[in-house]
Amino acid sequence: MSVHLILGGARSGKSSFAEANVKQRREGKALHYVATAIAFDQEMHNRIQHHQQRRDESWQEHECPLQLPQLISRFTADDVVLVDCLTLWLNNVIFEQGEAAQDDTIRSKVDELVGALANSSAHIVLVSNEVGLGVVPMGEVTRLFVDHAGWMNQALAKVADEVTFVAAGLPMKLKG
Repeated sequence: MSVHLILGGARSGKSSFAEANVKQRREGKALHYVATAIAFDQEMHNRIQHHQQRRDESWQEHECPLQLPQLISRFTADDVVLVDCLTLWLNNVIFEQGEAAQDDTIRSKVDELVGALANSSAHIVLVSNEVGLGVVPMGEVTRLFVDHAGWMNQALAKVADEVTFVAAGLPMKLKG
């Protein structure tokens, strides 16, 4: 097992860095791209298309907006997996719960993900947004998301072998 967490802000270059990183580590293994986004509107649909157009036919694509721990547990040592992006997955987890979103339920889903990663024999690269560098959000749901994104990134960093922060397209190694 090998886990590499790549953090950065929106449009920081983290996805491009992650894709290049995965291709360098392929070594004859199957390449898997796990996309977590849901196109709720046209702008998000355009973002998804932009990401899809960057990828070539060497990737096996998986759309996985919610059942990420279950999908991760299916990969083996013969797989190199890129998950883009964990903050979108977390958003989907919170959105699915709606008004009833509870800290315990969200933490449980993140714990499932961390457990799946810790037990995987695949090489996995995770992309996640660092959302805690700005002001405290005004809305309750937004604060819930930012809090849990920060806690999720901390939990993932603990199990990750490598952690890289990307800003302006430049990677900075934080761990490993």
